[in-house]
Amino acid sequence: MDNILEKLKEGSIIPFLGLGVFENTKTTEGHSLPHDSDSMILALNNGRAMSDRLMYEYSRAAMSLEQRKGREFIVQMTNHIYTSKTYELPKVYQWLKTIQPKYVIDTNMDDSLLKIYADVEHILITGISRITADYDRFVIYKFDVSAQTYKRIPKEELTLDLPILLKPMGSTQPEMNFIISDADFVDWLTEAMGGYAIPPILKDLRRNKEYLFMGVDFSRDTFRMVANELTLELKGGITLLNKDELTKKEEKFIKTHNLENLKMSVDEFIKEHE
Repeated sequence: MDNILEKLKEGSIIPFLGLGVFENTKTTEGHSLPHDSDSMILALNNGRAMSDRLMYEYSRAAMSLEQRKGREFIVQMTNHIYTSKTYELPKVYQWLKTIQPKYVIDTNMDDSLLKIYADVEHILITGISRITADYDRFVIYKFDVSAQTYKRIPKEELTLDLPILLKPMGSTQPEMNFIISDADFVDWLTEAMGGYAIPPILKDLRRNKEYLFMGVDFSRDTFRMVANELTLELKGGITLLNKDELTKKEEKFIKTHNLENLKMSVDEFIKEHE
């Protein structure tokens, strides 16, 4: 794909970030941050592996932990992973800071994306789940640069004048809302399929757009479904899957969504487009 930087700046190609962008990211103490499903499970379970059935996908493991130890435990553990230690921004966020696209989709749950927009006014939309008051599975905030604070706004006040940061799986900031366990994903995806995962204005914005999938694991059923719902009516795009052989499910997703896979790592891609 030609002119990627220009397309990112003008908004015709939208960055879509997954857990894999944390590969090679370490805390100041030298510990690795979760960068795939297995390492997320270990982080949630104090470094201990779980049964093969639960190790299949971190949402399944998180559901087991929630059932045994309670919802508050899994929320606090998720928050602990990203807030208890300091770590350098992964390269992809450093790179995006130089571009500051008008729309970014980030399925990670930390606040790295928020940090790179801390010097400009922007809109933050975080996912929520398992609520009964409304069908919408999102909360909208407007960022005040001078006060460095977020304020909730109703979806009717949302416009496209400011950069929009969509964190559909939640975030540590400004409020702890996480889509982490099976029950969370089932609820979120159910409402997403009904059209309640994003504000209506974004449904128009995403039409006929291309996507740059960075660090997204399409071998896992859950995130293929998440990506499918968030990119409806897409034009196509790029995936970065640096592996010798793709799974059948990965190949099918790439083909049906008119994507091109570049066999390179996220870091290699960034080096080519700095």
